[in-house]
Amino acid sequence: MASSTRRVEAALERWAREVYGKAAQKPGALRQQQFATTSGVALEPLYVPREIDYEEKLGFPGEYPFTRGIQPTMYRGRFWTMRQYAGFGTAEETNRRFRYLLASGQTGLSTAFDLPTQMGHDSDSPRARGEVGRVGVAIDTAEDMERLFHGIDLGKVSTSMTINATAATLLALYQSVAEAHGTSARELSGTVQNDVLKEYIARGTYIYPPGASMRLITDVFAYTAEAMPKWNPISISGYHIREAGSTAAQEIAFTLADGIAYVDAAVKRGLDVDSFAGRLSFFLNVHNNFLEEVAKFRAARRLWARTMRERFKAKDPRSWTLRFHAQTAGSTLTAQQPDNNVVRVALQAFAAVMGGCQSLHTNSRDEALALPSEQAARIALRTQQIVAHESGAADLVDPLGGAYALEALTDELEEKAIAYLTRIDSMGGMVQAIASGYPQREIEEAAYRYQKEIEDKQRVIVGVNEFVSEGEAPFDTMKVDPRLEEQQVERLRAFRAARSQDAAQRALSDLKRAAQGTQNVLPHIVSAVKARSTLGEIANALREVFGEHGRG
Repeated sequence: MASSTRRVEAALERWAREVYGKAAQKPGALRQQQFATTSGVALEPLYVPREIDYEEKLGFPGEYPFTRGIQPTMYRGRFWTMRQYAGFGTAEETNRRFRYLLASGQTGLSTAFDLPTQMGHDSDSPRARGEVGRVGVAIDTAEDMERLFHGIDLGKVSTSMTINATAATLLALYQSVAEAHGTSARELSGTVQNDVLKEYIARGTYIYPPGASMRLITDVFAYTAEAMPKWNPISISGYHIREAGSTAAQEIAFTLADGIAYVDAAVKRGLDVDSFAGRLSFFLNVHNNFLEEVAKFRAARRLWARTMRERFKAKDPRSWTLRFHAQTAGSTLTAQQPDNNVVRVALQAFAAVMGGCQSLHTNSRDEALALPSEQAARIALRTQQIVAHESGAADLVDPLGGAYALEALTDELEEKAIAYLTRIDSMGGMVQAIASGYPQREIEEAAYRYQKEIEDKQRVIVGVNEFVSEGEAPFDTMKVDPRLEEQQVERLRAFRAARSQDAAQRALSDLKRAAQGTQNVLPHIVSAVKARSTLGEIANALREVFGEHGRG
C-alpha cells in the first residue's frame, strides 16, 4: 500500500511539472496566480491518495475520533433538527412566528432575544429605550415567557435560546413556565447559549467580569447535570467569532479554546468531567468556501475528541463528541441583489449537512436589510427540506469522506488550529489570552485582509463588486411597530404592581447572599422568578455583587 501511494505521488509530481505546469505557464491560462482558502491554506491544483493512519485520523461514524460523524447512522436514522431562529417585538408576535414555522415543518425552536434582555435591562429601563423588541423578543417576566410559548408543549419540543449573560435567568423562566403546565424540569430538552467568553472576543453583550461570568456558567453546568439531565447547559459559539471576521482555522481554534476554558473551570469546581461533558454543544458558522467548511467541521470534531480523551481524561465516549448546531453565515448576505442570498444559503446549508451538523438554521434572503419576513423565512426553511428530501445527501453516512482534497484540507485546518491552541496554552489559557487581546487582534487582522481582498477585487462578491445591477427594484421588508415598546412597558409595570413586593424583595436578597458566598445561584434565581422578580431585577441583584465588566 505504501509503495503504491508513493508511485501515485511520483506520478502526480510528474503531471504537475510536465502537463499542468506547462499548460499553466501559458499567458492567461490561469484566472489568478495563487489559490487559497480563507484560512490561508494554499490549494494544490490536484490531490491524490496519500498515506494516512485511517483509524487514528478517520475511523468510522459513531466511533473515536468522530471525524466522519458522531452517530453511526447519521441522517439515515433521522434528519438534523431544522431549527429556524426567530424572535422580534412582543412575546405574542414571536409566538405567532413560532407556530407558523412549526406548521411549515420546522422541528425545533430557536429564540432570539432583544438587546435589553441580553444585557439584563427591563424594558422600562432608560438604557432599553428604542431597543425593545428590535433584534429579538423582549422578555422581562414569567408572564412574557408564558406568552412566548403559549400553546406549545414544552415537553415535546426542543428549544434553543441564544442568550449569554442572562442565560441562567432565561433558563429559570423557561423551567417555571414548563412546570406550570405540568412538564418537569427533568423532561425539558434544549440549549442555552451561555457562552460569555465569545462575547468578550467578538460580540459585546456581556455584563459581569470574566470571573463572575465563569462562575455563573459553571453554576448552570452543575444545576442542569442534576435537575435537567436532557438540557444542554452551553452552546460554545464559533458563529459570532466567524461573523466578526475570523478565518475557518481561527473559528475552530478559538471556539475549542473557549470550550477548554469552560471544561477546565467546571473540573476545578469539582464536577466530574463525564457528568456534564456529554451535554456540551457547539454552534458553528457555515461560510462560503464549500470544501473548507466541510473540512472545518471534521477537523473540529477530531480535535475536540482528542482533547476530551487525552487532556481531560474523559472516559465516556459521549464526552468526546462535538455535537454542533450550524447557522449559515449572516455576514455573507448582501443588501444588493438580495435574491442572490437564497443561492448562498443553499450552498452553505449543503456544506453543513455534508459536514454532519446536528441541527441547522438557514438565514433568510432579506436579513441584510431587516428581520426576515414570513415569506423569506419559509423559503429558508424550504431550503433545508429540499436538501433533506430531494438531494440524496442524507442517504449516505459521510458522503464526502475519503475525498482526497477534503482529507488534505481537514489535516491542514487541524494543524493551523493546533498552532493557535498551543499559543493560547502558552499564555495561560483562553481567559488570559482574551485579557491580553490576542484572539481579538487575530480576528481583526483576518477581517481586514478579507475586506481588502473584496475592495481590490481579488475576491468577487456577486452583485457587490462584480455583476452589479443599476436601479434595483425596492425590496419589501418587515418592520417592527414602535408602539410595541409602549405596550411592553405597560405590561411590565402592571406585572410589578400585581405581585407581592415583599416576596420579590426577599427572593432577590437571598440571591445576593448566595452570590456573595459559594452556593450555586441557580436555585435562588428559580426562586426569584417564582416570586415574580423581573429579569432586570435579577440582573441588577447580581450586578450589586459582581459589578460590571469595565465598570469596576
